[in-house]
Formats: sequence, C-alpha cells, structure tokens
Amino acid sequence: MSDLDLSSISAAGTADARGSACPGPLLEAKKGIGKVKVGEILEIFSNDSGTRIDVPAWAKKVGHEYLGYLEVDGYDKHYVRRKK
Repeated sequence: MSDLDLSSISAAGTADARGSACPGPLLEAKKGIGKVKVGEILEIFSNDSGTRIDVPAWAKKVGHEYLGYLEVDGYDKHYVRRKK
C-alpha cells in the first residue's frame, strides 16, 4: 500500500458489491478492473468484511496495486490501481 490520501482519489471506475457476500465482491472487482485502463484506479464498494482480505490478496496475485480502503457510511471503499 502507498501513502496516498485515499479520500482524495478520483477513481476511473466503480464496482458496487454492497449487499453481496463472498465471492460477490471479488467477482465484481474482477469485472470492474477490465473496465479501467492500465494506470487507472478502480473503486470497489463492499459491506462484506471478507473483502478486506480477499481484494488485497487478489490484487497482489494478479499483479495490480492495492491502495487501501476507507470506511464510509456502513461500507468500505477499496482502491486498486490496474497495473497490466
């Protein structure tokens, strides 16, 4: 993760997986990352606590950069930079 101020990120795309349990948020992330260009950031909304483990692990495994997450209004916003 980086020292980026996550609250100031302007994401190029959003994957909304609120209300979805595992593996829903991860599937939405996989679909969403294909819709942003290399170097751009995907924002993933999820209220499933497992996403905090699953998304960073997936990003690392497939070669993207997990930037972190913010807790907002009962759900998390996760940020992933597409690297390839």
